[in-house]
Parts: sequence; C-alpha cells; structure tokens
Amino acid sequence: MAEQEEPLLDAFINVYMSSLKYLDEFISEPAKAYHLSFEQYLILREITHNDHVTLMDIASKRQVTRSAISRQIKVLLKQGYLRQEPDENDRRRLYLLATPAGTKAEAAIRQRVDRRFQGWVDVYGDKRAHEILKFIQDFSQDTRMKK
Repeated sequence: MAEQEEPLLDAFINVYMSSLKYLDEFISEPAKAYHLSFEQYLILREITHNDHVTLMDIASKRQVTRSAISRQIKVLLKQGYLRQEPDENDRRRLYLLATPAGTKAEAAIRQRVDRRFQGWVDVYGDKRAHEILKFIQDFSQDTRMKK
C-alpha cells in the first residue's frame, strides 16, 4: 500500500472503531425491551406482514442456513411471539404465525425503530440519507462480487 494511502486507511479504522461498530447497537436497541435481537425482530416482522411463511422461506430470502433461522425462531416460539401451524395439505410443512403478543411486540418495536430512524434522517436530511444508503448498497454489491 502506498504511504499516502495509510492516513486514509487509519481514518477508516478510526471511524469503524469509534462509530460504525456501534451502529448495530443503535439499530438493535428498540427490540431489547422485548428481549429480542434485531434479527429476531426482522423475522417477527416478516411473519406478521406475510401469510404462509415457513422457516425455509425466511432462510431462502435471507440467504442463510436453515439452522441459523431455526435458532432465531426457537427464541420467538419460547417467548410466545410465534406459534407453528401445520399445512392442511402437507402436515410436514409448518407455517409460522404471530401470536397476539407477537403482533403487539412487532408493532411497538416498529414504532420505536421508525422514531429512531426518523431522528437520524432529521439530523442528516433526506438527500444525505439517500446518498449514504446508495453508498452502502454499492459497497455491499461490490464486495460480494469480488469474493
């Protein structure tokens, strides 16, 4: 790496250490009151907004393993936010359904996420928020293509 690029690398490392690694905490905080991770909340959201959702549907959509989603769903089932219902035509297929507690938790978390996000947009402005989103999307796509 060229010597003049080192300050840029150091600046990226400093931003990561002081800010970006805390982004996960910022995003996941609204779900903590319900003893959920943000990933668990997103799964709950998927189920409350769609009919006939299966574990495999979620795993496929998120491009992760079945076991990774299964671990998250077990927490949601244990906490009473989800229930499973067999398909009438194929009893082996289990649909995931939100319980009334799950629906209520999803709505409350969604409100908190919306308020938190809107506060962020209010600080940076709509135009800059879109620019940041576009950069992250480009970075993510470029990174995946270079693997």
